[in-house]
Amino acid sequence: QLGYKIDEIEKAMDNEPLKTNDNSFIGNSHIVRFEDVRFAYKEKEVLHGVSLELGEGTLTALVGESGSGKSTLAKLLVHYYDLNGGHITLGGQDITDMSIEALNDNISYVSQEQFLFNTTLYENILIGKPDASREEVMAAAEKAQCGEFLKRLPKGIDTMAGDGGKMLSGGERQRISLARAILKNAPVIVLDEATAFIDPENEEKMNSAIAEIIKGKTVLVIAHRLQTIVNADKICVMKDGNIIGADAHEKLLQSCAEYQKLWNSSEARANWTIGNEVRA
Repeated sequence: QLGYKIDEIEKAMDNEPLKTNDNSFIGNSHIVRFEDVRFAYKEKEVLHGVSLELGEGTLTALVGESGSGKSTLAKLLVHYYDLNGGHITLGGQDITDMSIEALNDNISYVSQEQFLFNTTLYENILIGKPDASREEVMAAAEKAQCGEFLKRLPKGIDTMAGDGGKMLSGGERQRISLARAILKNAPVIVLDEATAFIDPENEEKMNSAIAEIIKGKTVLVIAHRLQTIVNADKICVMKDGNIIGADAHEKLLQSCAEYQKLWNSSEARANWTIGNEVRA
């Protein structure tokens, strides 16, 4: 594990520094625009001139097969990587024309692969708002449905997370990360399959918590369960690094063959049981 971490550090050191500067956020809104965005991994282009607008206070969902470019687009918004072409703007300001800190202040990113620091769970949540009171941290943990599993831990919220959060399950790590986002209360929220590791018993609670924190926010959601995003203001269908359809759920079912295929597959997975397979 140590060797793996050293390898990751060396890779990071070899990367070119991200294009950024020391400017504050001076945008006039929290509308997000992707303008002819192109991106390549190791010289292979994976996004081919993607253009998309996330309206302020609206929920936009990205759907598509694995490898279609959904998560890459989300990571570009939070400036994990530099673009190979095009622009991403927040409130009219290019994200490379502000400091990383200014961008982070305006965007909360919750993904299926959440990293926790080897400190207490309390301090992991506090990262979202370092000057928050203990009461605010505890309230965020409750809203993220952390209360039940925190009660089972020897020191509750003051329990150490372990290296990379190894003391918790995947679903518990995601709830701690969601608590961090709730505490941060940023105007733009990116949810990259944020309930991927949640068991069915807690998924409804998590979805309720997510519904509460995204009210009035500019939201980008990547979902593997299409049933969770049928009420999105706009659903964008991605395939091979392009957006091939963008509309409301019912309209896409009528107009986009790829979305129809994804929907039928999602419905089949939701209804599948071992008994059905045996009888088939």
